[in-house]
Amino acid sequence: MSLPALLAVASLTEVSPGLIAWTIITFVVLMLVLKRTTWGPILSLVEEREKAIVDAVDAAKRERAEAEKLLAEQKSAIADARREAAEMMAKNRDEVERFRQDLMAQSKKEADALLTQARQQIDDERVKAVAQVKAQAVELVLAATAKLVGQSVDDAKHRQLVNEYIATLPSETRS
Repeated sequence: MSLPALLAVASLTEVSPGLIAWTIITFVVLMLVLKRTTWGPILSLVEEREKAIVDAVDAAKRERAEAEKLLAEQKSAIADARREAAEMMAKNRDEVERFRQDLMAQSKKEADALLTQARQQIDDERVKAVAQVKAQAVELVLAATAKLVGQSVDDAKHRQLVNEYIATLPSETRS
């Protein structure tokens, strides 16, 4: 029988036990051949790929853990640096304030010393001026007395009389 005749005779709905047996035998032989030649290498490639994926996932987990560790260290270092900077700023601020206070105290001390020195100089100058005015007053009185009396009295005696009179004056008038 030829193939077209066989096809014409056999219908698709007809069950043929011989055909079923040959189909099963062909399927089993094909499975054995494929298992030996194709499934083994395919499965080994799949297993290698699976192992590579697992290794990549593990490496990614390790790298992530390391990155998180480094991030925590960096955050800690940044916090430490900020704390140290704040401490340094506070220390510098305290030093500047202490320096300012020392400078103010020194300036006040120098100003007080200059003021005391100026007052002392003023008092010294006033005492000199009063002595000078007294001396000029004595000279004027002597000159006026000499003109009034018309004669010259002993200079030492005149001075003694004028100084005694000035001593008897109230102290407010003398200053």
